Amino acid sequence: MKAELHPRQGARLAALASYDILDTPPEEAFEEVVGLVARICEVPIALVSLVEEHRQWFKARLGLDASETPVEQSICSHAILGDGILEIEDTQTDPRSADNPLCMGDRAFRFYAGAPLITPDGLPLGSLCVLDYTPRRLTEVQRETLRVMAKQVMAQLDLRLSLRTADTLRREIDHRVKNSLQSLAAVARFEARRSKSDDAKQALERVGRRIGSVAVVHEQLYRTGTDHTVALDAYLENLARHLTEIAPDGITVSGTAPAVQIASADAAMVGVLFNETAANAFKHAFPGERVGHVRYTAEQLADGRIRFSCEDDGIGLPDEAATTRDGLGTMLGEVISLELDGMLDVTRLDPGLRITLEFTPKEPG
Repeated sequence: MKAELHPRQGARLAALASYDILDTPPEEAFEEVVGLVARICEVPIALVSLVEEHRQWFKARLGLDASETPVEQSICSHAILGDGILEIEDTQTDPRSADNPLCMGDRAFRFYAGAPLITPDGLPLGSLCVLDYTPRRLTEVQRETLRVMAKQVMAQLDLRLSLRTADTLRREIDHRVKNSLQSLAAVARFEARRSKSDDAKQALERVGRRIGSVAVVHEQLYRTGTDHTVALDAYLENLARHLTEIAPDGITVSGTAPAVQIASADAAMVGVLFNETAANAFKHAFPGERVGHVRYTAEQLADGRIRFSCEDDGIGLPDEAATTRDGLGTMLGEVISLELDGMLDVTRLDPGLRITLEFTPKEPG
């Protein structure tokens, strides 16, 4: 006999959909529950069954090949009409299951017991159920086990929902922060173009570049869905693309980096150094309409340290210019080196200039 619809069927189906659990891959937490329940209840079949409008789907199953059945064959659709355990000692003598095709024939299910999976709002999603091929009755210990483990299944479902809701909220906030940072960078660049003061123009350009660099870090975190780490190769590639967009005509920016995860704070420091080194090259290394290339490289050394370099093929430093902390673009590099507890090196090339930073990456957290 097909079960009647739940009195709050619409709300129940909406709640089930909100958990976003249907047709998801197997998960160890649920598999362990059906294994434990089957052993304690001494049955060959145990299921985490979720009752949809037209089918029941099994999030976890033991002793059954099918992943779902039509709702017309669902004994669990009867179990969700009550708030306690439904136990049918012999399915062939109970009107709710006597005409069920699964309870007829040589391999008929002759015993059923199911504890409903009830949301905090009192809406049943399905049941944790056990079945046997012979009529029987659960002991009090077995019934209590089924009841307690059904609550554990529901706790797992609620945890998944809470994590997904928190992740959705975090992503929405991240998206808005990223857009705000990009807008601020754009405003700074716009004001720099309008400014009649060279000092103000340079200051606004620096602000715009640094905000843009932070926006790239934030976007990388947003895309990967992590809170504390970024992929160094993808981050530097995105930052190089950002720098290329603001570079003078004829200047390109590119490079290579390993696919390693580093703390987002470390990545931000590397990004600032890359940003400032490239910006100094744009301003000083390619006078007139000289074309050229700014290249970055990053590698992970055998001892775990990260070596980051940024170089250009421009005119380089004048002979009288220093390559110490008072030299071109190195003061900020020294601050970043201290922040990362690293070592900074400035090297003249023929042609061009290279700035190299080595540091031990911090543990994410």
